[in-house]
Amino acid sequence: MAPLEVRRTLVDSLQLDLIGPTGPLGDHKELLPQSPSRWYLTGFLVPTDADEEQRCDPTSNDELDQAAEPAGIDDSDSPEKPAARRSYLPSSMGISVLVSKSVTELGAVVRYGEYLRVEHDEGYSGPQQWQRVPKEEIVPVKIGTKVPDHGVIPVPNSRGVELVWSVRGVPDSNLDGGLPNGTRSLSIFVVNRRKAAPDETRDEGFIFQVELVLGSTESFVARPNLRSLESDDWDERVADLQYRESYEFAVGHSVATDSVVEEGHCRTVRTSWLPTAEVEKVAPSKITGVTLEMESLAALQDGTDAQNQLGTFVSNYKTWIDQQRGSLSGLSQHRRDTAEELLHRANIAANRIQSGIDLLADPQCLDAFRLANKAMAAQGRRRLALQLGKKPEEIVPAWRPFQLAFILMNLKGIADPKSNDRELVDLLFFPTGGGKTEAYLGLAAFTLVLRRLRNPGLTSAGLSVLMRYTLRLLTLDQLGRAAALVCALELERQQDVQKLGEWPFEIGLWVGMAATPNRMGRKGDTDSHSARRKTIAFKNDDRKPSPIPLEECPWCGEKFKANSFQLLPSTDDPTDLRVTCANRHCDFSRGNSLPILSVDEPIYRRLPCFLIATVDKFAAMPWTGEVGGFFGRVDRVDSEGFYGPCNPSAGRPLPVDRLPPMDLVIQDELHLISGPLGTMVGLYESALDELSSKDVDGKSVRPKIIASTATVRRAQSQIRALFNRRDVDVFPPPGPDIRDSFFARTHTTQESNARQYVGIAAQGRSPKVIMLRVYLALLGTAQKAYDEAGGRKVESNPADPYMTLLGYFNSLRELGGARRLIEDEVRTQLIARGSRRRIGEVDGLFKDRTIAYEPVELTSRVTTDKVSEAKRRLEQQFKEKEHVDVAIATNMISVGLDITRLGLMVCFGQPKTSSEYIQATSRVGRDDQRPGLVVTILNIHRPRDRSHYERYAAFHESFYRSVEATSVTPFSPRALDRGLAGTLISLIRQGHLPMTPPRGATEILSELPRLAFAVRLLAERAFETQSRDTSQQITDARELRMKVEARCKDLLDEWEKIAKEQHDAGGALQYQTEAGNAQRLLYEFLNPELKTLPPRHKKFRANRSMRDVEPSVNLWLKTIDGVEIDSEEEDT
Repeated sequence: MAPLEVRRTLVDSLQLDLIGPTGPLGDHKELLPQSPSRWYLTGFLVPTDADEEQRCDPTSNDELDQAAEPAGIDDSDSPEKPAARRSYLPSSMGISVLVSKSVTELGAVVRYGEYLRVEHDEGYSGPQQWQRVPKEEIVPVKIGTKVPDHGVIPVPNSRGVELVWSVRGVPDSNLDGGLPNGTRSLSIFVVNRRKAAPDETRDEGFIFQVELVLGSTESFVARPNLRSLESDDWDERVADLQYRESYEFAVGHSVATDSVVEEGHCRTVRTSWLPTAEVEKVAPSKITGVTLEMESLAALQDGTDAQNQLGTFVSNYKTWIDQQRGSLSGLSQHRRDTAEELLHRANIAANRIQSGIDLLADPQCLDAFRLANKAMAAQGRRRLALQLGKKPEEIVPAWRPFQLAFILMNLKGIADPKSNDRELVDLLFFPTGGGKTEAYLGLAAFTLVLRRLRNPGLTSAGLSVLMRYTLRLLTLDQLGRAAALVCALELERQQDVQKLGEWPFEIGLWVGMAATPNRMGRKGDTDSHSARRKTIAFKNDDRKPSPIPLEECPWCGEKFKANSFQLLPSTDDPTDLRVTCANRHCDFSRGNSLPILSVDEPIYRRLPCFLIATVDKFAAMPWTGEVGGFFGRVDRVDSEGFYGPCNPSAGRPLPVDRLPPMDLVIQDELHLISGPLGTMVGLYESALDELSSKDVDGKSVRPKIIASTATVRRAQSQIRALFNRRDVDVFPPPGPDIRDSFFARTHTTQESNARQYVGIAAQGRSPKVIMLRVYLALLGTAQKAYDEAGGRKVESNPADPYMTLLGYFNSLRELGGARRLIEDEVRTQLIARGSRRRIGEVDGLFKDRTIAYEPVELTSRVTTDKVSEAKRRLEQQFKEKEHVDVAIATNMISVGLDITRLGLMVCFGQPKTSSEYIQATSRVGRDDQRPGLVVTILNIHRPRDRSHYERYAAFHESFYRSVEATSVTPFSPRALDRGLAGTLISLIRQGHLPMTPPRGATEILSELPRLAFAVRLLAERAFETQSRDTSQQITDARELRMKVEARCKDLLDEWEKIAKEQHDAGGALQYQTEAGNAQRLLYEFLNPELKTLPPRHKKFRANRSMRDVEPSVNLWLKTIDGVEIDSEEEDT
């Protein structure tokens, strides 16, 4: 048995246990020990004239017991409220199709099972038995040519089952690619108009496992996406071109559909209560003739050698572009124009790759490229050896072609700060699990080494690469990979200090107190989160959380022990936390500490060259003067670190007046920088961007920005609002054929197993009951498959990926209720689930199973060490002692959970956005040899869930098309209320040195004339981030510029008045309580002190986190006649 067969068994088991015998599955004359409406969950129709008692499940309105919502950060959305009215079991279901004007008759097949109660002799004491009687009738449906029209056809031998049909005309569109003229819409329903049976035998009036099959001698008409056909929106145009062969032939009503498509034609459609869809694997392409082995590239001789080893990249790519151009002849003009533009962009990418290869003729760039490859090879070998259980020397690290191409095309933007490429934002757009991280780590390595080669000695120190994330889980996951790279670079530096400088390569993790300590701490203080307190606790008991968010050495994989952490220079008053490996054979043991910093205070002092941060941490800019060091604003140094205006007496002067600012900003998972968080990030980015700029030959040069995501729409408008960069290049550039972009190719199911999606909905049933039944079926069936494949005795049991069920929830409240359901009913019923068998059935679908009482939880309310522990346990095979039966999670796992073992997920409710759905479900089945299964429990009483269910196959065939555009509005009125003061003070405090020290706030009295730069910059930024395509937009942008300028000037005037009041009273003004008892300028929004102060102090409220904002609210607009309005057009 292979994993693919196990997955098929799981799906079949859901069908048989929740719906009943269908097609080749099950015994069509089965005998049940219980009434079928209790045995089965869905798939049946009740008589239309049944009374309320028969039409209602008494538990239908039961929701998951919702726990009181604790403080969450990333996943605290409230669930949608259930429908207020009572829900009924269905009495009808049907299909809508489009037919051509020449179709006058169709063939319908109605299949169902009726169950009759078995009469027993007097004295029988066993269970009440129900016998299934299979039914199948062929019914001709004559629709004629009249429009509109309708009819009712009794189904023969059915005792009252009817087919009800209606046909309507569809307006002629006259669009190229639209519907043929004369097309009609046909809807056919199966309706149970049987006479309701008495309550004790009520199921005799029901019909079960109902199936409707429609057949036509002429193909049904595919439903086109008219919005894309007519749209001028670029993303819609690309979608229209790429999905031109994705057809939707049928839509269900209270049921899903399945269409039989052969060569673009469909003559048969059928209903499906348990719809399935497969999302094929997108994998990096293999390109011959290009050297991809990292160590071979680390040995390049010169520019000519580089051209010989890498030049085939460009020639092959351009050949592919020419081939694609030759295949456009059959396209409409609209689609051909789109295709030509896509190929033009691909050609630009090819030229940029060539310019990167040409750059390697420069000895310094070649040297940096070689060392970057050497370091990436070293970290890749270590990481893969740990993952695969092999020796490092057995691993041959190599690039995937798209990774190397992405690095090459970005070399110029790093090496030549004045090039146009520097201002360009490069967006790495690749499906989850494709290897985006390695691509930007490779570019980061080149950036770090080139800075050392070009700036000798200490002048190359300071922050060079900033990698930002939105979620804590992401930062922790990437820390290990990035730390291994920095370890490799540091070992290289130690071998050649003269070339790579005396200051070590170090990596810092700057993510907030929940994950890393903000302070070192000292003896006698009460800070339970300090590094000192955490380190001492770990030394006393190494079962407690590690003081840093790593549990093991990133270089050799050895678990950290009590003696791995040292507080220096003394335990009582430490200034540093040093980390060394407990493995004496590791390169980072015996005095050579790991180059990892995770406490804010040493990070501000040592200024690591590579910083991993959460985006909201930059809300610290106005509060903490030392943050200015990240922008190179330091002028003194000693062996312990660098110092700026906040430490005027420390260290000796640097040979330069400041260190270079950062060179590269990596924004991972760009789609998460949206909504309220994205809006605040965009506002603070105004200050960050200016502080990171430097002057090169009279030109202001900003850092190179690269971003990555697996789901994005209208990236250009989002990036303009966030980063004020107008040009965006997506890589790999999409081609006219969605299955082939040269660098990536969609595999057929014959090449690689696809991820399978299964939808389950049950009208009239409680979501709680559906979840219980689905969990029981999957856990019980997996146990049976596991035992049949050899159980724990087998080294790699094919059922192992499905023995851990990962439950996904849209909110903490639903997850809390589900947790209780799992701990109670799921666990209790699963113990004897193997006894659930039909009469005469020897071998049931399930095996008894005992699961752990507590499911593993991955949410924002779980501490960082527990998150690390959960991830470690999820990687354990089921035969291991610490295996996981059930894990429950929120959107915290949508990104950053890379565990290839996982193969089974159940989504409770359709996630609120398509991007979240794609990201979350991509967590399972990352290894196509252990193909993933995603079961989505849909609440058919919610319109959005119903729509996804009724169009299940069509949605999944093109679900990247459904990704929503994100909203980022950094200069909206509410954003200015919440963030303008913090942004302005950030810019002034960190951008004007006299204002930087804690009491620098007082200096506004003498420095005010020199602060106009901040007002001008923010006003101009507000103007530039707005669309200016029409005269009205230009007018609006100018008005916004004036408003921002006026508000900034008002803030400075009020600041000056507060400072003057303090000065006149013999006091001083500080930013926050840092230096003595001086009056503070900044306050948190809910600080109670504000009630006792004059109103002007409220103007200087600022968040310590960018997440302290209101939640986003979705608005769906409809016209007065009920037609849904498309989301706002770009730039409106």
